[in-house]
Amino acid sequence: QVQLVESGGGLVQAGGSLRLSCAASGNMFIINIMHWYRQAPGKQRELVASITNSGSTNYADSVKGRFTISRDNAKNTLYLQMNSLKPEDTAVYYCNADVTVVTFPPHSLSSWGQGTQVTVSS
Repeated sequence: QVQLVESGGGLVQAGGSLRLSCAASGNMFIINIMHWYRQAPGKQRELVASITNSGSTNYADSVKGRFTISRDNAKNTLYLQMNSLKPEDTAVYYCNADVTVVTFPPHSLSSWGQGTQVTVSS
């Protein structure tokens, strides 16, 4: 099993910044692509940003130029730097990782964190 734990959420005024972190732990695993998702009340969960283990990134149009996804492979930690926050960014943010467990037989799984609340006031 691979556990993901998010941190860094909170309440911030519009225009402010927050940095989310997601730490992965477990045994015998390799993290492949990692994602940040978010889910606002009454809405479907949406993909915010993705990063491969080589550092290639993709962003939702709604956050391009404001959010930056990064990862520290040595620490198995994912980050999301969120700048110029807007009230519409208010949501629970989830970390997700596609993982290869290198036990025998090796297998892939998708792990989710518990989520961290981000609230942006106007």
